[in-house]
Amino acid sequence: MNREDDSVAWPLLTRREALIGAGLGVGTAMFHLHLEPAAAQPSAGPSVRFDDQVGVSFTTNGRELDAVVDPRTSLLDHLREAQGLFGTKKGCDHGQCGACTVHLDGERVAACLTPVVQCAGRTVETVESLERDGELHVMQQAFIDHDALQCGYCTPGQIMAAIACVREGHAGSRDEIREYMSGNLCRCGAYENIVSAIEAARSKMEA
Repeated sequence: MNREDDSVAWPLLTRREALIGAGLGVGTAMFHLHLEPAAAQPSAGPSVRFDDQVGVSFTTNGRELDAVVDPRTSLLDHLREAQGLFGTKKGCDHGQCGACTVHLDGERVAACLTPVVQCAGRTVETVESLERDGELHVMQQAFIDHDALQCGYCTPGQIMAAIACVREGHAGSRDEIREYMSGNLCRCGAYENIVSAIEAARSKMEA
């Protein structure tokens, strides 16, 4: 049909109306695209089921445990929710603050990033394991003696990391301690006292 045909009344649109109309058209198309049934989409591979429970056996603080867990469960959540070991704290839940530090086969790990199924046949130690027969671990006592805590939320993770720092041989100087404790954050800012506590405990741990 010829646009110049005077027999047809063509609507006159402003630029704003034209843009709105175009946007509505694109939005409608995207809406219908997302309404396509899943069966119409190409398959990315076999589906993975996460509702299956798996058995896992490991030792926590000297106690052998058999558990049935969701394979997605982190060691942190299992310790707190299944074993009632609340000394291991949930901070960032992204492995960036160190509040959930525990020892796995003697090495420090972030429990929030460690799937509990990876602990099968291994040994986990939490801050609850440190006190023996009513006597605190030398690192715990050093934290008290040097006032290396304020709110105390990060303290269990700090202590577990500090013990590992000494065992690893990374507590030779204040600067080295700062470097190897940098993954543990203290929002109260007790860093200098934490370093002093580690220095004091080191001599007793190495004796």
